[in-house]
Amino acid sequence: MQAHTRKPLTETIRFTGPAAAIERLRKLAIIEGVVEAEDSILATTLNPELETNPSGVYLRGIRYREDLTQEQLAAMTGIHRRHISEMENGKRPIGKENAKKLAKALNAEYRMFL
Repeated sequence: MQAHTRKPLTETIRFTGPAAAIERLRKLAIIEGVVEAEDSILATTLNPELETNPSGVYLRGIRYREDLTQEQLAAMTGIHRRHISEMENGKRPIGKENAKKLAKALNAEYRMFL
């Protein structure tokens, strides 16, 4: 019987957003040597931490998207602010129960935190 393997992280991302942000990403792509015709860039090129701490990067990004501080998120979820910081920095696992609390507060899918 074959063992289950973890699905690899997506290699590329498609970014949509404000024109200024897209232009900043294009400039970074040029610096990194990405060919403009490809119209893609490795997510790990933009943020190398994705290789070692993908759930923490996702948590931080979603929190920024919702324009919340760690203190505000702590008040909404009942999770200590220090613990949220440690989760974002990869020093503490998020866990299923905390993932569900965070997902509810951040309007996100809890499985993305695991």
